[in-house]
Amino acid sequence: MASVQKRGNTYIIRVSLGYDGNGRQIQKFMTWKPSSGMSEKQIEKELERQKVLFEDKCRTGQFLDGSIRFADFAEYWMKEYAVKNLRPTTVARYRDLLSRILPAIGHIRLDRLQPHHLMELYASLQADGARRGGKFTGIADFSGYLQNEGLSRAAFAKKAGVSGQVIAALISGEHVSRESAQKVSAAMGKPLEKTFRAVEGSAKPLSGKTVLHHHRLISSILEKAVKWQVIFSNPCERVEVPKIERKEAKYLDEKQAAELLRCLENEPLQYRTIITLLLYSGMRRGELCGLEWGDIDFRENLIDINKSSLYLAEKGIFEDGTKNFSSKRVIKLPAPIMSLLAEHKKEQATERFKIGDKWEDSNKIFTQWNGKPIHPDTISGWFRKFIAKYHLPDVSIHSLRHTNATLLIAGGTDLRTVSKRLGHSNMTTTGNIYTHAIQTADERAAEVLGNILDITPPAKKAGK
Repeated sequence: MASVQKRGNTYIIRVSLGYDGNGRQIQKFMTWKPSSGMSEKQIEKELERQKVLFEDKCRTGQFLDGSIRFADFAEYWMKEYAVKNLRPTTVARYRDLLSRILPAIGHIRLDRLQPHHLMELYASLQADGARRGGKFTGIADFSGYLQNEGLSRAAFAKKAGVSGQVIAALISGEHVSRESAQKVSAAMGKPLEKTFRAVEGSAKPLSGKTVLHHHRLISSILEKAVKWQVIFSNPCERVEVPKIERKEAKYLDEKQAAELLRCLENEPLQYRTIITLLLYSGMRRGELCGLEWGDIDFRENLIDINKSSLYLAEKGIFEDGTKNFSSKRVIKLPAPIMSLLAEHKKEQATERFKIGDKWEDSNKIFTQWNGKPIHPDTISGWFRKFIAKYHLPDVSIHSLRHTNATLLIAGGTDLRTVSKRLGHSNMTTTGNIYTHAIQTADERAAEVLGNILDITPPAKKAGK
């Protein structure tokens, strides 16, 4: 039963919840202040209501205070805020970050979490070997295992909870992450050390940028704790933010981009269209995978970017919105790119006719052999093999987006237009990422202005 103690013009409501493992009484309390103008009878009636409501919240675990452990509050935050308001991919990334955070500070009560706890965590993340597990290479006969078990690559990937690209990488002798190695080993019913070997030197310290991601997540969680009146202040505000070295985004220059396009001429039409479209549009990979034929205006050469197609192990391939509101955009593309899309559409229609009832109509522009949405990792995996095949610069699929922006800015396109085409929330983001291109464009502008005005310093007078 809740008890009440009057203190001045406020009331302290206490609820006893038994005893903890050390025999100490567990109590929760709240402060209630009557509204001005309430009569004694009204105060008495409302106080009884507040007592019942507060006791019910305490008994059902709905009341939070500073005694809650960080791990428990983080899970509550994930359930009540993150899952309801953030993208599934963001939630998955946060859970991955928490897997490093919770072992260090999860046991600490929120009201006892101090800046030094966070500083120790950040220092440990930047220590040698903090990068979880590094890379692993397979030592088992994976092809033989699939043959003996009568499993296809796709079936085994589904059983292990990994992408088909991971299985393809294992069979071709490429490295995979510890997480993927553990899942594959478990699916085979063998210990990790019997199926994989750690790649020496691959477990490196986390970068400053990754440590900063951990800091920002902790700060976001604690900021909600302050807003929800669980704690009075956020200790992250009293911690020096981990410093990061700003690295230039990897991109291709105009000659390298032209060589990439030349090499694409001998590749399958779907992949030629994908890579060319990414290069000319600057779209994100997920945005490209989400495109449907209804998003294309062949008459006006426009593409409506309004959704993404993403992948999570627990959900498979799924459709989601764009990264943010400004990512919804319509962009214009050169006529030759639209012609390439039209050619791909004809080929897709031909393939659809060939397999008949086996085709699953997703209306996606880029699909698997049977019409299902293409896996985003399939594109990245194909691109890695493509650049290796033609000895092109070692860039990722996302580098095509950077290449698009860099070439536009260096070519004189104003920053606002580039920012809108990329779907950035503001021009500051664009400017920070593409400083190098802006500097190059500025140098060219200075040269152009010099040529136009052609100011020649006056000759010195004789004898002076």
